[in-house]
Amino acid sequence: MADRVRNPNVRDPNNDSGRGRSRSWGGAVVRAFATLLLIAGVFFGGGFVWFAINALTARPPAIYETDAIVVLTGGSRRIEAALSLLAEGAGERLLISGVNPSTTAESIRKTVDGDVALFECCVDIGYEALDTYGNAVETSKWIAENDYRRVLVVTSAYHLPRSLFELRHIDPGTIFVGYPVPIGEEPRNLVAIGRYAKLLGAEYMKFIGAHVRALTGWKALEPAGGEQQGGAV
Repeated sequence: MADRVRNPNVRDPNNDSGRGRSRSWGGAVVRAFATLLLIAGVFFGGGFVWFAINALTARPPAIYETDAIVVLTGGSRRIEAALSLLAEGAGERLLISGVNPSTTAESIRKTVDGDVALFECCVDIGYEALDTYGNAVETSKWIAENDYRRVLVVTSAYHLPRSLFELRHIDPGTIFVGYPVPIGEEPRNLVAIGRYAKLLGAEYMKFIGAHVRALTGWKALEPAGGEQQGGAV
């Protein structure tokens, strides 16, 4: 019997089936990837909303019962709040962590109009920290030197979650109590709202990065320059 001549214009059903399966698999992969992106977006967006609400509504604890106080530099309002707490007896000593090496205790005192006697007796200046992770390391050393067990942490409300996480990760044996300093006046126009959103968004990314770095130990995720250090005061 003569060989059957294949008509080039007639489709081979076997080849069509293969292409169909390939397209089906490709579509499934795309859909699965899109679903994962959607889920990640929902978690990321939901996390940011949670983070922003906590930062904007954070309030100081009703009871401190702390041995000492640490304030992370980044603005005079933080230091003023910490000094007021020190004067009220919230702790026996205060560490100002992350101070520029060129800044003296006296210049800080003059900037915030602090009490001379209080500075001389009970305020320590930390010059080692360059970022929030460095704040935690510096604070941990200070705590060990003074044998403190319960420490009040003073910083801006938006910065507090990451600060507490870094401190608790490095020094799990110490109890850290957060004292949030308000970001400032409530935004009254679109420009101010946009500035708040940018600030919170940047801090949220650093907050996530701190968790990833702690989980993986990948030092590249350690924030360069951190939140504020190296020249704030």
